[in-house]
Amino acid sequence: MAGSDELARHWRYADLPGVDLLRARYIRKTFVRHTHEHFVIAAIADGVEVFHHGGADQYAGAGALALVNPDTPHTGRAGVPEGWKYGAVCPAPDVVAQIAAETTTLRGTPGFVRPVLDDPYAVGLVHQVLRAADEGNALAADTLLRVAVTRLLRLNGGALPQREVRTAGARIAARARAVLERRMTDPPTLEQLAADLGTSPFALLRAFRDAYGMPPHTWLTDARVRRARRLLDAGTAPAEAAVAVGFTDQPHLNRHFARIVGVPPGAYQRERKNVQDARGEPLLPSSAWQNRQLSQTYAPTARQSRTPPSYGTPSGSGSP
Repeated sequence: MAGSDELARHWRYADLPGVDLLRARYIRKTFVRHTHEHFVIAAIADGVEVFHHGGADQYAGAGALALVNPDTPHTGRAGVPEGWKYGAVCPAPDVVAQIAAETTTLRGTPGFVRPVLDDPYAVGLVHQVLRAADEGNALAADTLLRVAVTRLLRLNGGALPQREVRTAGARIAARARAVLERRMTDPPTLEQLAADLGTSPFALLRAFRDAYGMPPHTWLTDARVRRARRLLDAGTAPAEAAVAVGFTDQPHLNRHFARIVGVPPGAYQRERKNVQDARGEPLLPSSAWQNRQLSQTYAPTARQSRTPPSYGTPSGSGSP
């Protein structure tokens, strides 16, 4: 993998509503602190990913999964010189909640307890979901996604704690967030925001970090990219989306979008525009953005042949 180009593809499959799909190989890529609206279930195929999560660096190598709950701040980078290669399925919270209600005894809002799980079998399931989506096999993709999520919830699931706004600092942070959401295109300075909320800038900064895991300006950038993604999904041109969410221009959006999502907004929109025609689409390098080798990167090897069949529901001791 050393010396090869970085590649990434972020797409949707129409027959898996509420699920984002991703394949990527990164070497020098660094993801800034950000959050996702969906769960992230990233199956590491090669190399090592390091991501800061829960106050510490987490290491996920080949055969392990990096698991991130919605609205959880985290970063991402390579843990070895050759980088890391992975496939990911990112189901919406309601998708996971429905599966949990049908197949587990979890109560409350379900989520993952540990951010890294060593489970080569589940890694194989995730890659099979992606392969089935590529080939337009809706029955297999839907079945394998449900099997994978059920297995992971049974092995590593729990009810997520709900953020409760009890302290004065938490209430101030929530009010500050509401202001930033309302004034996304014209945000106040930290001093202005603090004065409007009747506190000091550093008190507000501490409260916001405690509540949301990042300072207000980082949270605002993350929120702008989230809103830009929704606009791009709705068909808004990248240049228009950039201005609509408060970036100065499209290059400004491009820079932050790629550092959070992993691909530039134009490539992101092209892949997700025709969700019914994912098979055979060009793969998008994260640096040069032109390379068609990613599908070969994920071709099964002899060592991987011990994973379950590509399009059958696993059975026996490996089933969830």
